[in-house]
Amino acid sequence: MSPSPRLQIDTAQPADAPLIVDLVRELAGYERLLDEVVLTPEDIHRDLFGPRPYAEAAIARIAGEPVGFALWFHNYSTFAGRPGLYLEDLFVRPAFRGRGYGEALLRHLARVATERGCARFEWSVLDWNEPALAFYRKLGAVGMDGWTVHRVSGEALAALASHAESEAQATTGAAAK
Repeated sequence: MSPSPRLQIDTAQPADAPLIVDLVRELAGYERLLDEVVLTPEDIHRDLFGPRPYAEAAIARIAGEPVGFALWFHNYSTFAGRPGLYLEDLFVRPAFRGRGYGEALLRHLARVATERGCARFEWSVLDWNEPALAFYRKLGAVGMDGWTVHRVSGEALAALASHAESEAQATTGAAAK
């Protein structure tokens, strides 16, 4: 009997941009949010591999076949006075679940976080995704009761930015007089 191929987790490369988009779309389908995905390979090239990378990604492969990925970025804790690592997406393709690949990706990111001196490693989970919640609890993750995520996007974001811009202009104009 031959040994099973080993899981390989590598830093995403520019050539992986279309694959990352495909994996994000698969994740969004699972999360019932596919209609919200507008991500393109060009977005990935610009934001992960451009002059100012905003995020990083790792691809998990078995014998060269992509089985999952993780995409993350750094945030900063003013209370801890240190950076944190925020996991935006973790996804293992359904045919490869239950083999420890998701845990391997999380362990990989935990190593990245500790090597970089991060005070914490955190992520959000949809409240209905009980399999994911149970999986994360098994690994020692704790829900942040008492905290609610807030988001401003689309027209509300544009309106908020527009209001701030007009206030800044009014303040600058008043100070110049």
